[in-house]
Amino acid sequence: MDTDLRALAKVREWYGPHSSTAAEWPLDSLLLAKGATTVSVVLPARNEELTVGDIVTVIRRDLVERTPLVDEIIVVDSNSTDATAERAAAAGARVVAQEAVLSHLPPLTGKGEALWKGLAASTGDLVVFVDSDLRNFGAHFVSGLLGPLLLDKDIQFVKGAYERPLTGDDGVMLRDGGGRVTELVARPLLNMFWPELAGFVQPLGGEYAGRRQVLEQVPFVTEYGVEFGLLVDLLDLAGLDAMSQVDLGVRAHSHQSLAALGQMSGQIMLTAWSRLERQGRARVAEPPVSTLLQFGIGGKAGVVDVSVAERPPLASLAVGVDVEEDVA
Repeated sequence: MDTDLRALAKVREWYGPHSSTAAEWPLDSLLLAKGATTVSVVLPARNEELTVGDIVTVIRRDLVERTPLVDEIIVVDSNSTDATAERAAAAGARVVAQEAVLSHLPPLTGKGEALWKGLAASTGDLVVFVDSDLRNFGAHFVSGLLGPLLLDKDIQFVKGAYERPLTGDDGVMLRDGGGRVTELVARPLLNMFWPELAGFVQPLGGEYAGRRQVLEQVPFVTEYGVEFGLLVDLLDLAGLDAMSQVDLGVRAHSHQSLAALGQMSGQIMLTAWSRLERQGRARVAEPPVSTLLQFGIGGKAGVVDVSVAERPPLASLAVGVDVEEDVA
């Protein structure tokens, strides 16, 4: 009980000084603080032709042309079969094919792979990650995340916080209906094993930023375990006081099916287990099973693989970063 109370007290102590809103970081203050610091925005994208172009357009217009805060916009095309690459390039992004970055390495799959490749392909001192399926994107999604990094040298990593409504098939919006995997899986795991991280409102959110020198020192889990793994690993590396969160308002995006959410949950649980093992907090004779038996309508069963792989810290690679070609 004493341990629980100490952890709760630590979260309360951290939450106030390390939580802010995007409005607290005006563009003129950020530009003044930017100086010679370079900023990259990385968007992982797989079949996001309906939204990626609009997101890139807003970043280019508001944060490159009107206020020169962002130095490069990179879209990592994760084997899209639609016009994602073309839309992103037309809007002004540098588009790189996921498998063209560090192409000498055996390819892996999933969101974490795209993020790791995006970090490798980018050059900025500060790197901002933004999901490509946002339907209500505003420039504050980027500028808000940059605020603590540009104005506080002790902050190494910033996570976006927001309200995530869920719009049902009937068109009715539930203000607290989004983030189902967060509330049912990620938050309980964090509270049980890493209670210092319990103050993060959206631990699985796809909008966050960090200093390159820190991001290059942690591994990236592939698939949908990446955000969970980054939080835990950055806590170990930099400590809670080097981490911050910024309220970005409301985040509207596409939603996954229940089956897809189950698979995502499995990947997050395996990621959590790998961290517990690495920290010497869990030992079993046999590794966890990485297959998931799911049942659909009518009881139809299917088995899916929810295993996750892991890319090592970029700083550990002895080779330089190569990008064979951009996607036109």
